[in-house]
Amino acid sequence: MMPRTICIRWIISLPSLLLSISIAAAEQPIDFNRDIRPLLSGNCFHCHGPDAETREGGLRLDQREGATSESDSGQIAVVPGNPEESELLARLTGDEFTRMPPPESGKQMTPAEVELFRRWIAEGAQYRRHWSFEPPVQSELPTPQGLKWANNPIDHFILKELNAHQLQPAAEADRATLMRRVSLALTGLPPTVAEVDAFVADTDPNAYEKVVDRLLADPAYGERWARPWLDIARYADSAGYAQDPERSIWKYRDWLIQALNANQPFDQFTIDQLAGDMLPSPTEDQLIATAFHRNTMTNSEGGTNDEEFRSAAVVDRVNTTIQAWMGLTMECAQCHTHKYDPITQHEYFQFFAIFNQSADADRGDESPNQETWTPELMARKLALTKSLEHAKQELEKLKQATPSPSAPPTGPLAARYIRVENLGEGKILSLAEVQVIVDGENIAPRGVASQASVAYDGQAKLAIDGITDGHYFNAKSTTHTATQTNPWWELDLKEAVAIEKVVLWNRTDGDLFSRLAPYRVVLLDADRQPIWGHESAAPFASFVEFNIPKNGEDLDEAFLAAIAKVAATEKPEIAAKEKQIESLKKRLAAVRPIKTPIMQELPADKRRKTFIQIRGNYQSHGDQVEAGVLTEFHPLPEGATANRLGAAQWLVARDNPLTARVAVNRLWEQLFGIGLVETSEDFGSQGELPVNQPLLDYLAVDLMEHDWDIKRTLKLIVESAAYRQAAIVTPQKLEIDPGNRLVSRGPRFRLSAEMVRDSALAVSGLLSRKMYGPSVRPVQPKMGMSSAFGGSTDWDPSPGEDRYRRGLYTKWRRTTPYPSMMAFDAPSREVCTIRRIATNTPLQALVTLNDPVYVEAAQALARRVVKQGGETNDDRIVYAFRLCLSRAPTAAEQARLLELWQAALAQYQAQPEMAKTIATDPLGPLPEGADAAELAAWTLVGNVLMNLDEFLSR
Repeated sequence: MMPRTICIRWIISLPSLLLSISIAAAEQPIDFNRDIRPLLSGNCFHCHGPDAETREGGLRLDQREGATSESDSGQIAVVPGNPEESELLARLTGDEFTRMPPPESGKQMTPAEVELFRRWIAEGAQYRRHWSFEPPVQSELPTPQGLKWANNPIDHFILKELNAHQLQPAAEADRATLMRRVSLALTGLPPTVAEVDAFVADTDPNAYEKVVDRLLADPAYGERWARPWLDIARYADSAGYAQDPERSIWKYRDWLIQALNANQPFDQFTIDQLAGDMLPSPTEDQLIATAFHRNTMTNSEGGTNDEEFRSAAVVDRVNTTIQAWMGLTMECAQCHTHKYDPITQHEYFQFFAIFNQSADADRGDESPNQETWTPELMARKLALTKSLEHAKQELEKLKQATPSPSAPPTGPLAARYIRVENLGEGKILSLAEVQVIVDGENIAPRGVASQASVAYDGQAKLAIDGITDGHYFNAKSTTHTATQTNPWWELDLKEAVAIEKVVLWNRTDGDLFSRLAPYRVVLLDADRQPIWGHESAAPFASFVEFNIPKNGEDLDEAFLAAIAKVAATEKPEIAAKEKQIESLKKRLAAVRPIKTPIMQELPADKRRKTFIQIRGNYQSHGDQVEAGVLTEFHPLPEGATANRLGAAQWLVARDNPLTARVAVNRLWEQLFGIGLVETSEDFGSQGELPVNQPLLDYLAVDLMEHDWDIKRTLKLIVESAAYRQAAIVTPQKLEIDPGNRLVSRGPRFRLSAEMVRDSALAVSGLLSRKMYGPSVRPVQPKMGMSSAFGGSTDWDPSPGEDRYRRGLYTKWRRTTPYPSMMAFDAPSREVCTIRRIATNTPLQALVTLNDPVYVEAAQALARRVVKQGGETNDDRIVYAFRLCLSRAPTAAEQARLLELWQAALAQYQAQPEMAKTIATDPLGPLPEGADAAELAAWTLVGNVLMNLDEFLSR
């Protein structure tokens, strides 16, 4: 096993680096950015930096002009070439009353740091612009000793640093180790046993390059590299805040995977996400790409101020844009001028104005949306539409074949049924009261009422309760149906009687009397034959009264026409066909396009004014500002407009000093576990200096010169000799390069939360490689908790293979994220997360030991080993070990695992019920003929393998 250094590397890497800087500084002239700026930024800029509002004593130390001019006290802080006359040095070495930083700040410079200031002033006190604010320059390749080791330009820069620290690179890792490392790095999945064997046996000098090319072309590549960008995009399947309702935005995640697999150039990748809707004739993909900035949270709680949360969303877009592409802490300038970097509050709100013109406004419907018809949805819609049209044609034929009454009924009219119909589609029949008058008495309450369907707790009998006041919000007397086509209400008087009068009372709340238009009233005899009818397109406000003729001879042509229509609906075949049509309509209405929230600019006549928000308060306005970019870095490209499209073009302009650096540093971080700039979220004055700026700048320029080709840069890095080193630590390297910042050995660090889970599913054989589509619900422990407003934290797992899909597709709810991934440092995604800070806690061990996902994976691995691993226990142990760790076990490792299996087998043979539980819960019943004790023992072995540090690292 390799030495385990992961736990201590972060603790000791920074002091070691500072020590090496101090040593270097002692041996060469002072460099302002390397030696002085970090000390000024950490100790002085808060009171003597860019922010004029909080600057004290009239002293500004972030600029040479301020430092060398008189302050309010008449003193000069820095007298170039004369340390003794420099007030700065006097204050750094003063007593408790004059010393700076003051004692109450808790900061104090060491004698070595004070000596750096003395030497800097003596050497002329030269200032330099912060390193990352100067455009990257690709220097000539260094030619250090030992270049036979180098595979590509990256190794020239690495070797130069190793030589400077008297270190030698490590030997190349063995092929099995290398295969596992690069497979996890590029696809997020461990290699199969067959893939390892093929690579080990391949004698082609280009064997490794072929592996890299295959992995970069694997669709799993896009899934693996989408994950860190989804953290940046704060992607989630919910809208956030207390209620945290579901949000359908998974089409953005799918677009991202596809864009990465297609190797979309990073500059176009940027423009599509920030301003795809503003391109000429944007494609559907470009519109969906803009959902990057619709991942902001919205608040649907009652009583909240929509403008407050719309403004909060714009603030988030401003901060996320600058941090994602330029690696700067823009949010510091929301309330005041940035304390450390050259970003004023005025410029902050100029940039805010760029994003202040989008049409979204904290609405519950998430509009504007892009409607997408997938091939499956379109096929379903067309099939249902065709079936509906065919059913309508058949209905028309049935109606035409039904004879109409040619003469009115003769003799006295006696009716048993009174039927009221609301004609048309999408209707809700609402009645307050129905009266049926016979001999001056209302006999309706004696009858039995029914209706088409019930909605809103409406009851048919409420329309015959004698109460005519049918208010919606006090619906004690109102009957109403569900929304449908031609809803009806019917009263059965139980016997046929001669009716004098029928009175309908409408609901009386507001203007809702119009609900009943158009309508039809029909009387039917005991045989359900219509004997009287009335149809009207006009609404009635309060009630309508119908006097019923005593004899059929009194009926006119209008009654006959109404009766004819009812006669057709009473035929059983017609009723069945109408029911079929109603069902088809409902099914067709349920087929809706996928709606994805997108960005959209407001029209010119509705554009918002933007003001500086005093102390970041959206209600407190300062000066009005116009849209603009951060000109301290570089101006807008020629011909660009100060809008989202112009801002995107500004970010990827060749003279932007940060975007390419930030991008390649992020790639390096993903491959080595830590970036060339460790603080990948902060390239400003408070961030860490790069450990190898020439290498960082070489990669940044190379990326831009090769059309922002991300896959090419990744290939360059993973094919370097530096990346291919064995991860072996010597005492010398542990002392000089404990955090591997100089890359004196190969990378080794813990897998991300998603990779841990995906690896367990992959080696067990459970992993589904199904791609795209709505997010899924894998198994998680039942916690039995409920959030304050958003319902239960538990869920029913997705059926079938969906529960075994890659972690990337897990439904992500901001208030209750998937717990096992949170234990492994996944963020809630309420805000942009540039890097996940790795932790090491007991919770992580409890997850991989006891979480149902990992228990089920261990059970499936056990069955796979028994089925595929050979006939002997030794063969099966080797097979299980190779599945999990991509290498064969040592003799000692094999013996320990065999001993474990034998002890477990004996225990489970003595406890058959426990054995059955261990082997089947939650995976399911034993395979036919399987031995529960044997599988339980192999489950334990699998669980141990999946809890090894080597399994959880790469």
